[in-house]
Amino acid sequence: MRIATWNVNSIRSRIERVVAWLERTDVDVLAIQETKTREDQFPFFRFEELGYEVAHHGYNQWNGVAIASRVGLADVRAGFDGAPIWGEADGPEARHLAATCGGIRINSLYVPNGRHLLDPHMDYKIEWLRRLRDETADWLTAGPTMLMGDWNIAPRDEDVWSMEFYEDKSHVSPRERAAFQAILDAGYVDVVRPLLPGPKVYTYWDYQQLRFQKGRGMRIDFLLASPDVASRVTAAMIDREERKGKGASDHAPVVVEVAMDASVEVTSE
Repeated sequence: MRIATWNVNSIRSRIERVVAWLERTDVDVLAIQETKTREDQFPFFRFEELGYEVAHHGYNQWNGVAIASRVGLADVRAGFDGAPIWGEADGPEARHLAATCGGIRINSLYVPNGRHLLDPHMDYKIEWLRRLRDETADWLTAGPTMLMGDWNIAPRDEDVWSMEFYEDKSHVSPRERAAFQAILDAGYVDVVRPLLPGPKVYTYWDYQQLRFQKGRGMRIDFLLASPDVASRVTAAMIDREERKGKGASDHAPVVVEVAMDASVEVTSE
């Protein structure tokens, strides 16, 4: 089973690229972040034409998460218990969506951006991750699960093109890295890094100052899995080609291949 995550940076702006990519890569499950659209505006039919079931959670032009699956889409849930609220909003932002696909509980995550080290949004980000960690520890006991998406954290120095440049910026601060590590300490496994080790294995390149062309990226998109899923991951790739050309997202898709559990009955259209 081929499972992927991709921050598309507006699904309505990128739908043609997403559809073409799905047709080309034969992905079974895609976790999508930053859809930037309301429920009634999401292009469900474009995925359905390809044989995917889709769940989406979004309120407006900010945030938004989705899951597209052709191996079943069951027990869909938006948000997690205890998720903090930003500012004076009526409820939590659209940053988490879960569904069971092919016997694995898929969680599409769009972690808040801390903006700046002293920005109130950084405190919100750390609290969001703390409460996520509390919830995900319990999810480990419920069966095979994956936490995947845009974490807005580069956990290691090698995950950014220049630590000197990012020294006083978000994404690499000790607080953020500790929050990411807490998820790993709870029992989750980064299933991509062992297969794609080393520096310059980036998933995101800012649009400004020709960052992609200059190789100045960051590794902030991750697939973390429960041990029972991690042991079945056989391959991984970051599709840099999707960061090229007109209309590209600033993130590249990250894909893993997971050997199927023979005891799981997969449903599809």
